[in-house]
Order: sequence, then structure tokens, then C-alpha cells
Amino acid sequence: MLNSWDKWMAKKHKKVKLRCQKGIPPSLRGRAWLYLSGGKVKREQNHGKFQELDSQPGDPKWLDVIERDLHRQFPFHEMFVARGGHGQQDLFRVLKAYTLYRPEEGYCQAQAPIAAVLLMHMPAEDAFWGLVQICEKYLPGYYSAGLEAIQLDGEILYALLRQVSPVAHRHLKKHKLEPILYMTEWFMCAFSRTLPWASVLRVWDMFLCEGVKIIFRVGLVLLRCMLGSQEKLKACQGLYETMELLRAIQPRYMQEGFLVGEVIELAVSERDIEKEHLAQLRHWKETRGDLHCKSPPRMHGAKAIMTAEPPSRQDLRQKPTIIVESPLASTSDVDGGREETKVWKNTKEEQKSKKTAPPPQGTANQYPAPSGLSPLLKDAPLQRSNESLSSAEHDTYL
Repeated sequence: MLNSWDKWMAKKHKKVKLRCQKGIPPSLRGRAWLYLSGGKVKREQNHGKFQELDSQPGDPKWLDVIERDLHRQFPFHEMFVARGGHGQQDLFRVLKAYTLYRPEEGYCQAQAPIAAVLLMHMPAEDAFWGLVQICEKYLPGYYSAGLEAIQLDGEILYALLRQVSPVAHRHLKKHKLEPILYMTEWFMCAFSRTLPWASVLRVWDMFLCEGVKIIFRVGLVLLRCMLGSQEKLKACQGLYETMELLRAIQPRYMQEGFLVGEVIELAVSERDIEKEHLAQLRHWKETRGDLHCKSPPRMHGAKAIMTAEPPSRQDLRQKPTIIVESPLASTSDVDGGREETKVWKNTKEEQKSKKTAPPPQGTANQYPAPSGLSPLLKDAPLQRSNESLSSAEHDTYL
């Protein structure tokens, strides 16, 4: 599929979408996320840009804040458990590079968990371009000063809730519970700090394929499950109790199988979100004036990104991230000079013997299996990165 990505997206997008809904295999997840987000194309079109940004010192104003946030990102994951370890170093590099890439935007704390999730599945350069695409295409304006975009999406979520769960909407309206109080972390971190790890991965698979409507659907499903009936509302008779309930969502509603099924079945489309976006934008201008931050238009998923910026086949071509040299090749190189001399001298003699020699009774294996590990591989440590200490899946670090 990745070898002919443009054809699949153009002619078989429904099948790509269905496969993302079923869950991307762990061994392919990093590469698939990079292709879905458009980060692969962005990286090829800006060859060497990350290395250039990585070599620069960065703005001290942002570096201090980033360093203070490093140990807070998935502290029980083996990539980030050690202070100054390779995971924290790569996270620092990615976030610093983004502040240099978008100096007018700088750094927002909610970008750190987004970058950390990406780093669990791909190298630092790929994670950087994945972060760029999420910030610019999927969630534009979320991490800008003033957080106007997230406030606007909070009002969109609140309006959509009226259709999905009138009971929950009336309860929140009765207690004057503003959306910004409970949905900010959900949306800005793409639920990476809220859901169990298995559910986070499934939500991200769909989010990077279909766009921000998946984030809205997850929020609506959780609100409906927690506040969607009078029986459930008996436990939260005030604003404080409601907030505590939404901070401690019952695990059964966040379980992978239940949540993904509810999200897929919920009928909230891109058109619904855009229609409500225009309505809330008009209301914002009437009550608060014009937006101070002019964000680029939001792209609803992988197909919209590819349509807006058609890539070349060269940009989509797969390139190996890790190249392993065969031990046989290294040993042959050492004796290459002597072997070449022998072969050159004995060429004529071999040709004569081939003509006169009888046919062989059996052919021996020209490359017998080595009895032990080669010196190059014997001392090399075996490295494996789990996605999370609580995850049952064991993925390789791509």
C-alpha cells in the first residue's frame, strides 16, 4: 500500500479509511502515520531542514520551558524514564526545532505529549515533520497565543452535543460549565493524556486518516456516556461534581473496543463541523470582535491534505531508515585484495579444469551458516522500545 500511496488515496481511500478504523499494525504504524499526515512529503520537500534547525542554539526563552517539561511526558515509558536519556534528548530536539521553524508561534506545553507519542513510533526528524503537520493542517491555531482556536472548537463541541445528547447539553448549560474547562486537554493533546494507551493508538490511527472530526466524536461519546441520562446525573448535582466526574471518566467507556465502535457509529461529519464552525465564528465576531490569530484553513484528514498539496512520486518513494550491512560483505572486503589476485591468476586454469572435470556428484553450500555471531554483532546491545509500560503490544522503534 505504501509503495503506491497516491493511487490508494485517489482510488481506494475508503479501504485505507477502513483499515485505519480496524487499527494499523504496530510494525507499520510509524510509517503509516508519516504518510497519512503528509509528513513524508514535507520531509522530502525540505531535505536537510531539520538538521539545519537542530544545529542552531534556539531561543533561551523557549529552551528553559521545554527542559522543565521533558520529565513530565510519559514518565513511566522506557524512552522517557531516564533524565537526559535518548528519549528526552530527541523530544528536546524536536520541540526546539519547532520553535525555530515557527518562531511567531513558539512552544506550547500541549505540543510535548503530541511530539512524545510520535517519537515512540519514528525517528526525531520524522516526528518533527509529523508535529508540523498536526499543528498546521489538523489542529491549526491550537498552540498559538490566546488559544482562540481551541475556544472556538469548544463552542463547536458544545453545539454538536445538543444534537448528540440533549440531556448532557442541558446539564452543562444549567450549571454554566464552559467547554474550555473540560475539553482543552482532550483536544490539544489529542486524548494522549486521557485515554488508555491501546485506545490512544486506535484514536490516532483514525484521527490522522480522517481528521479532527475523530477528536470531536471521541469528546461527544465521552460526554454522552458520562452525562447522557438522568440516572447518571444524580451523582453530579453541581458544577464541582460535574467537573470531578469528567476528570475521572469510567474505564469501561474508554476501553478500546467500546470507544472505537461508538466513535465509528457516531454520525458527525466534516460538513457538520464546518457548518457549526461558520456559525460560531459569526457569533464570536458579534460578541468579541475579530480573531487576533489568523490560522490557516483546517484540513480534514489525509485525503484533503494530499488533494490540497499533490505530491510527486519521488516524494512518496520509500527509503530505508536503517541500513544493516551483511557480516559476509565485511569479511570479504578485508581479504578482497588477496582474493582478487588469486582469482585473476587462476581464471584460465579453472576454465580448463571445467572442460575436463567430470560432473559433480553433489554441490556443497557455498555460504555455510556461521557457527556464532560475527564480532560486529556479538557486542551490540539488543534494543527494543515498548510503546508504554501498560501496553500489551511490543513494537520496534522505527
